[in-house]
Amino acid sequence: MKKSSIFGLVVIAIAIAVIISTYKSASTYGSFKDAKQSAATLQVVGHLNKQKALYYDATKDANYFSFFMKDNKGQECKVIFTGTKPQDFERSEQVVLTGKMVGNEFHASKILMKCPSKYTQDKLETTEFTAKQASI
Repeated sequence: MKKSSIFGLVVIAIAIAVIISTYKSASTYGSFKDAKQSAATLQVVGHLNKQKALYYDATKDANYFSFFMKDNKGQECKVIFTGTKPQDFERSEQVVLTGKMVGNEFHASKILMKCPSKYTQDKLETTEFTAKQASI
């Protein structure tokens, strides 16, 4: 075999190995009910329950943050995140958690937030009105 053929086979084998390892580590989306039934890492999408208190005390343990979240199917669960509380967490519109269920609590390893847009329709109209006034 030529050296170029061997090199090509090695590159293809490495590419296949990377694709397989990425596929295995990718978590799937589900609900809290799915997380209770599975031992695998899941991503749960939902909304923060703002009626219940958040717990974060940096003086006691800076890597403990807990809150209650409702998934997209309406099931509520206590979430424990081993990390610092994300900035403006209370303002988030939607939360995506990556983690596993431990007992009746969801232990999150990652938190992704969809925050409200700072470019709301009201602010756009106000800005346009101010720009028109400035040109007069």
